[in-house]
Amino acid sequence: MGTDQLSGPARVAGPGEAISFEELALAARNHALPLEALRYDVTPVGLHYLLIHYDIPELDPDSFRLVIGGRVRQPVRLDLAGLRARPRVTHRVTLECAGNGRALLEPRPVSQPWLTEAVGTAEWTGTPLAPLLREAGIVDGAVEVVFTGADHGIERGAEQDYQRSLPLADALAEAVLLAYEMNGAPLPPQHGAPLRLVVPGWYGMAQVKWLRAIEVVDAPFQGFQNAVAYRFRERPEEPGEPVTRMAPRALVRPPGFPDFMSRVRSMTAGACRLDGRAWSGYGPVTRVEVTTDGGASWAPARLDPADGRPWAWRRWWYDWDAAPGRHTLSARATDATGRTQPLTPPWNRGGFANNLVQRVDVIVTGPAGR
Repeated sequence: MGTDQLSGPARVAGPGEAISFEELALAARNHALPLEALRYDVTPVGLHYLLIHYDIPELDPDSFRLVIGGRVRQPVRLDLAGLRARPRVTHRVTLECAGNGRALLEPRPVSQPWLTEAVGTAEWTGTPLAPLLREAGIVDGAVEVVFTGADHGIERGAEQDYQRSLPLADALAEAVLLAYEMNGAPLPPQHGAPLRLVVPGWYGMAQVKWLRAIEVVDAPFQGFQNAVAYRFRERPEEPGEPVTRMAPRALVRPPGFPDFMSRVRSMTAGACRLDGRAWSGYGPVTRVEVTTDGGASWAPARLDPADGRPWAWRRWWYDWDAAPGRHTLSARATDATGRTQPLTPPWNRGGFANNLVQRVDVIVTGPAGR
């Protein structure tokens, strides 16, 4: 296989090219959040979105060891008991796949074909990473921290362990966790047992699962997932910018009931409280707007009070007097930095960070006698 195939960005589907068998196999293996589960503040484990790059590795918690090394004065080696003996914290964190919305792009980047539901919010419990790094003693000149998972496979011809890095300042952020519990129970195998990284605010590719090694390095990491896979590119030859934090997004919890195949909703005319969730990796969501006419007009929604959980989604709601007819519902979020969701999709070859507003089609019928 040529070097360009190993280092270049993912393939883009040709005009009219349908979802392939390979993409279908990925979609069957991974799963999204059912939108009706937006009712939960904390997503039940089995409903949280899931993306597994390779296989779920078989790891023995009793023999597990985490190694912290590289540009440190004193390497650290810890088992699960040692990690559990350290300060214990719980953060409620919303995680979203960087490729969420990819299948809605035209032309379509060929990969896991997400629509809009690759998201979930969980209570992650573990110990903060920063104190461990400081105890190991970071050597002058260190610039990044590399995290290695136990999952191993081939991607675009390159055999690899799943590895990602964070800039040193981001790795030392107070909220970054080495997590061993999800929603008050031990991590399930598919979510990284026995240990995973949780980086609040960043897309899912940074949340390394089945974490087995941490290495402090003195040069930018050039591993596949950093230097090749997760980059914003419009043309294959571009080096691209790295994918990092989650762009603002709001989702509508669809009202009424669905058609089995099309998912078009049906409901009765009258008063209806629309609601959903909104989040951003750049800061708290400060405004959500709703349209019930396909974007011809927008109205402000109400936001539930901030609850001191800066990394979790926020519930919004809007009272709608639904008139008979066909309607297209959408919501768009704006965060404290002024970032807002676009009305046209931000295209790139990887299909990353497509936070185009969601569209929910609803058929409203009049009640008897109306």
